[in-house]
Amino acid sequence: MPQLELIEAIEKRLWKSADNLRANSNFASNEYFLPVMGLIFLRHAYSRYLMVKDEIEKTLPKRGGKTRALTKEDFSQKSAIYLRPEAQYDYLVSLPDSSDRAGAIIAAMESIEEDYDLEGVLPKEEYRALENDVLKQTLLILNPDELKQASGDVFGRIYEYFLTQFADLKAHDNGEFFTPVSLVSLIANIIEPKVGIVLDPACGSGGMFVQSAHFVERLNQNPNEHLTFKGMEKNATTIRLAKMNLTVHGLEGNIMKAITYYQDPHELFSKADYVMANPPFNVDEVDADKVKNDPRLPFGLPGVNNQDKVSNGNYLWISYFYSYLNEKGRAGFVMSSQASSAGRDEAKVRQKLVETGAVEIMVSIRSNFFYTRTVPCELWFLNRAKPEEMKDSVLMIDARNIFRKVTRKIYDFSPEQEQNILAIVWLYRGETERYLDLVSRYCERMLKEAESAVNSGDENLLNQFCQKMALLSDTARPYIIRLAGDHAAGEMFSELEGEIARVNEDIAGFAKATSHELNLWKRQDTSNGGLKKAVDRLSSLADMSHSLVTQVDLISKLANRLIEACEKDGQAKESGLWSGRDMNRILKETEGVREDLVFDLKQVRYFWKQAHWLVERFPDGSYRDVEGLVKCVSRSEIEANDWSLTPGRYVGVAPEEVDEEFDFEEALRDIHIELEGLNAEAAELAGIIQKNFQELGI
Repeated sequence: MPQLELIEAIEKRLWKSADNLRANSNFASNEYFLPVMGLIFLRHAYSRYLMVKDEIEKTLPKRGGKTRALTKEDFSQKSAIYLRPEAQYDYLVSLPDSSDRAGAIIAAMESIEEDYDLEGVLPKEEYRALENDVLKQTLLILNPDELKQASGDVFGRIYEYFLTQFADLKAHDNGEFFTPVSLVSLIANIIEPKVGIVLDPACGSGGMFVQSAHFVERLNQNPNEHLTFKGMEKNATTIRLAKMNLTVHGLEGNIMKAITYYQDPHELFSKADYVMANPPFNVDEVDADKVKNDPRLPFGLPGVNNQDKVSNGNYLWISYFYSYLNEKGRAGFVMSSQASSAGRDEAKVRQKLVETGAVEIMVSIRSNFFYTRTVPCELWFLNRAKPEEMKDSVLMIDARNIFRKVTRKIYDFSPEQEQNILAIVWLYRGETERYLDLVSRYCERMLKEAESAVNSGDENLLNQFCQKMALLSDTARPYIIRLAGDHAAGEMFSELEGEIARVNEDIAGFAKATSHELNLWKRQDTSNGGLKKAVDRLSSLADMSHSLVTQVDLISKLANRLIEACEKDGQAKESGLWSGRDMNRILKETEGVREDLVFDLKQVRYFWKQAHWLVERFPDGSYRDVEGLVKCVSRSEIEANDWSLTPGRYVGVAPEEVDEEFDFEEALRDIHIELEGLNAEAAELAGIIQKNFQELGI
């Protein structure tokens, strides 16, 4: 199973198990998420602790044969936190049944709070509501063997997954504490927070800060030395969640309780280097009298209804984000799609904002990216330091056709889809080298995946698959020879052997082509012209990988049909020339190899398609408008369209693309996802009905 799918399977299993806490505690759905996240926090912290501990110890100074003890500062340099022995997860897991597990967990939390100035942040007394054996079970559930052996920040993914699930459950504050990671990552990578103050006036779980830190980490720098995180959040529980999120990533920040409409505790008017946010949409309960003289509203109120309430709070937020920026500041935020074309007083505010020249980029996002909202949204990007020659234009990107399906109800961006959107931004900003580097990396990744499938020796997946099928063929041959010539199994066997022979020939051709392309790549011209020729040239290798996938799948189906046909009439099982057990064992082994092989081969074509997607749309290696995707729009054109900032109004409709390779497996996956979602909803509905019947005494 591919690594990503393995992790996803673990995530679902952990969530299902941890969710059982509701059945073994007195917690309501909106109460139990915090103690669960507390344990996830401990496990994630320990994972990051172990990830960097050995590396730190190698660099520690020695005196008199003794190595200096580990300190908090050692770990902060690595975006991790120091854990005392009693706060380490292995210690908690190993506690005997006679111990007070709740007390031990509380002590662990207290030690972290003391070391990181987090008094009252981490959950503690909540664990007294759980039985000792329930805590034991939960600690073990969150410590599976697969994760102990995993490399990289796997538990970081799981931490985000649990945040996602709780948001989907609306466990707290209607799930508004969590912004989808793919959107936050895109925002961070477009505004590029390198040095200075990062402000989030509606910070939720602190995801904007974490992704900003990741951006700095990719530059091989320490986020705590380059960025200062300041946040505002109205809900005290969500503040705790945000501080936990920062701490587990080894980050420091100042998050204050405030209602941003009426309060400005950080006093960062015109001082922030970066503003990032996902504020609540379409709020209509803000008292107009309280905010009308706010200096953070340089464009005035967007409109007041007959109840003296601001008719829609969207443009309050947009004004705040603009006003917090210093003269070189950048902002990226999520906003309701209604805001970009809203009329009347909101249009007047939008006009004034556009006339400042600070609106840099607008990105349309399709519906179903959020866990508690199905509506589409837009990402706004402001840049107070836009070059003079670009102040009269706005980059409009319609990304509604760019997505991948996560569940029946939830979509996101794949890492490559995010990179491709970023590539458009780089070209718009004149950063051609970054675009070329991305195309080059796609080609290199494609060749790496091809090489992985055909590396020398008998251990490569292609050889393994062919060897397994040859073994199956040899095992079946004596019985097939015994059969009458007109038996259906004989025809299937001949077809199977013919396909095995053909795939062996094609594998040899693929291996030869891969070796040839690898040699050519060593001397590859990485100019735009050179890379465009390379992408065109590599199309044949991509096609070969696609053809091999088809062949491999066909051979597997033929093998299954052959065994089924031989055993259907019962004669094979009675024959001394047939071993059903051996045949099924070989098939089972082959299926595992086939899954890994098909995944690798599909990756070859996948990464070629990413490179091709870019060079097809930007053949000159420079920015250009692309119908249905992106357009650089002048201020005069925006004015002619009622000052609308809706990308779809300008970019047009993308030409219909012919699906050259319908992916049957992907279609089946989508169907499975939908069926899984429907089954879950049916089970939930059945539970509600049953509960109602019980309450009615039926």
